[in-house]
Amino acid sequence: MSFQAYLDAVEEKTGKTPRQISDLAAAKGFGDPKVKAGIILDWLKAEFGLGRGHGMALVHVIKNGAEIDTRHVGTTGVHRDDSNIPWLDGVAARPRV
Repeated sequence: MSFQAYLDAVEEKTGKTPRQISDLAAAKGFGDPKVKAGIILDWLKAEFGLGRGHGMALVHVIKNGAEIDTRHVGTTGVHRDDSNIPWLDGVAARPRV
């Protein structure tokens, strides 16, 4: 599953875009480098019912911003992403190319 697919599934599961969840996390101070991933994962599970895989995709966005590693961009594997900048503003709002 691509990183973008994880983020799209988060929206489907929660009804909130990845950016909305990231903004909520920032308001709680979870973007602070001292906050451990486990604390954020616990919040994501309690607040939104997310499991570890989807939660870790969001943890990455919360802690590091939207940019991801380029190693899978343009590949043909199952983890292939079209861009190293995932779309955070919802599936319906994503520009079509």
